[in-house]
Amino acid sequence: MRKIIVDPQICNGQPVFEGTRITAQTILDYLAAGDSPEEIVSEYPSLLVEDILEAIRFSSRLLGHHFLIREVA
Repeated sequence: MRKIIVDPQICNGQPVFEGTRITAQTILDYLAAGDSPEEIVSEYPSLLVEDILEAIRFSSRLLGHHFLIREVA
């Protein structure tokens, strides 16, 4: 399983799978569109099904934080 990292030098600091330029958001977008983890892995053979599940866990951890949304500008 690849770790998800954040590096300002890679994909403008978006969370990516270590050693790739594949963003966690890309994988979550595929899942939201109804693709299965197996289908995603067939499109991104450098990933494993476990990596897809890590993107879900990563997202879940982020949503566990408290957010304040306010209008700016």
